[in-house]
Amino acid sequence: MTNKEIGELRRRMKPDRTNLTAVYGCYVASSGEVLSTFREPFGLMAEEDKEKYLAIFRRALSGTPDKNLIDLSFTTKQVADSDEHRLLMRLRETALDDEEARQKLFQTIIGAVSFEENFLILLAHERYDVPFKAKDGAKLDDGSEVFSYFVCAVCPVKPGKELLSYIAEEKTFHNRSAGWAAGMPEAGFLFPAFDGRRTNLYNCLFYTHSSGADNQALIDALFHVQPPMPADEQRDTFGGVLRNALDEECSLAVVQQMRQELKDRIDAWQEAKSDDPLVVSGDELKDVLESCGVSEDKRMQFGAQFDESFGGGAVLNPRNLIDVKKCVVKTPDVSITVNPDRPDLIETRTLGGVRYLLIKADEGVELNGIDLAGEA
Repeated sequence: MTNKEIGELRRRMKPDRTNLTAVYGCYVASSGEVLSTFREPFGLMAEEDKEKYLAIFRRALSGTPDKNLIDLSFTTKQVADSDEHRLLMRLRETALDDEEARQKLFQTIIGAVSFEENFLILLAHERYDVPFKAKDGAKLDDGSEVFSYFVCAVCPVKPGKELLSYIAEEKTFHNRSAGWAAGMPEAGFLFPAFDGRRTNLYNCLFYTHSSGADNQALIDALFHVQPPMPADEQRDTFGGVLRNALDEECSLAVVQQMRQELKDRIDAWQEAKSDDPLVVSGDELKDVLESCGVSEDKRMQFGAQFDESFGGGAVLNPRNLIDVKKCVVKTPDVSITVNPDRPDLIETRTLGGVRYLLIKADEGVELNGIDLAGEA
């Protein structure tokens, strides 16, 4: 799913836009014991409650694609005949009204997640009359596509802080617990996918609050599919491939240029507001290394190790390979944070046989907030 498609559904999660009929919940103790289940008709909720529930579902459709929002694909065999896909389809077709199917989903999630505190599983279904859109993005009349889908969110529930609260009957203040409160989801999913603004029963969208979280057990229990490598692991693996393959040619200048090339691709993609996925292949990365002056032998080693680590023909989101928000250079005893838009301010240089980091500092130098005038 593209950013635009995810955003289109996320914008549905407003009290004046949504067609949700009810919210289903399962409140679970950290031990796995079900404490309660409930069904809340959406139309009868107080406005404050509507907004709280919708905020949770919006969060389960938020974040960065390929990091927090992960496309998962079913095989043709699974779609044709598998328990996991049949359960999801039953929930969708009945708008979550099948008690047995709901309980089966709840139990599947309970058996696959682990929380130190209580947690809450929330479900909501919607039918969305997808409007036609002109090429310029303007909305036209309603189309023939009705997107029937449901969203699931798994939220930690924590005890609220004790507060000194005013007790009107006693006309005084006493210490009172704020009770238990559901937080924003740690995991969730949407089924089916909304691809090309149409229903795609072969895919679902999985949400994780942390790009480094281990969601393998939950994904396997719910979908029986192999998820892509987590974003944090992709970055670490890419760095290892680059270092091992390039060896002595893995210089600061090469890594800086590689980072800048990938950042330029990300910026160009964002500026173009493209509907095409933001990806880069191993061959494209080899071309970047060639422009960095890396020898052919090292480029070939990089290509082989890239395929071995990520799979032949793999394409990756460049945002998973670099950190566009920060640029940090480290030695065992020194850590230097550089403006991510100015990596050119730092370079390595060998003086008297010793390698140094050279930092351009023509605009003054400070130490713990003290201006070192003599260093300007």
